[in-house]
Amino acid sequence: MQAGDKIPSIRLASDAGSQVDLATAAKGKAVIYFYPRDDTPGCTREAQGFTAAAKDFAALGATVYGISKDKVETHCKFRDKYKLAIPLLSDPDLTAHKAFGAYGEKTMYGKKVLGVIRSTFLVEGGKVVRAWGSVKVDGHVDAVLGALRGDGAAAKKASAKPKKTAKLAAKPAAKPAAKKAAPAKKKSKR
Repeated sequence: MQAGDKIPSIRLASDAGSQVDLATAAKGKAVIYFYPRDDTPGCTREAQGFTAAAKDFAALGATVYGISKDKVETHCKFRDKYKLAIPLLSDPDLTAHKAFGAYGEKTMYGKKVLGVIRSTFLVEGGKVVRAWGSVKVDGHVDAVLGALRGDGAAAKKASAKPKKTAKLAAKPAAKPAAKKAAPAKKKSKR
């Protein structure tokens, strides 16, 4: 999906025990993001980032929805473990993933594989306003917030890779070698 595309009517189970229709959710402002798997390092950082900014998104009238192919039970454990404050939706058949283009061929560790493509969609009025594909977690939440605020420069800056400005620190001095214990004296037999 890309900017201008209409959001399809797909109903997904939520960690709250209800069903969410993506087309209905998209009538207002919403952020719909797809992530590979609950309780993995990148997915956890992303969910924590969206949770930390949940009040900022709400103040701008947007609800954030995280979607993965994990089961609702797994979402509930993930939510509770990290105190996540965003709805997590389950898409085990990959219906929504495929409709949004968040599932397909990608490169992992130098090999082409089929899998979930970390993607985010800013939606409003039933349509995609902005789409991010092959998302890098660091700085992404700020980029989405910037786009929602209409601050293009901040959104661009937040999604850019950080520049290396600091010189490499000097290598720490080697630790002194541990003293070897003196060999034990043999007891003489009398």
